[in-house]
Amino acid sequence: MMDPCAHCEEMMQPYLDHVLTDEEMVEAEAHLAECEKCRRRYRFEESLRVYVRKAADEQMSDELRVKLASLRIPLE
Repeated sequence: MMDPCAHCEEMMQPYLDHVLTDEEMVEAEAHLAECEKCRRRYRFEESLRVYVRKAADEQMSDELRVKLASLRIPLE
């Protein structure tokens, strides 16, 4: 039998994307309700997604763009 936390980890991104079946959603929610470790992981993943969405909306300053460009390593 698969470790329930490992299974939850495997299902985390599909759960956050709302692409699980109804049965899988119920299973994931039941595990999150009883497992503090996985709830913390879920909250982290959810907040990371919010941060990434916000960051994607912000324009990069010209100064930062130049600095990042200077860090590039040419591919050979």
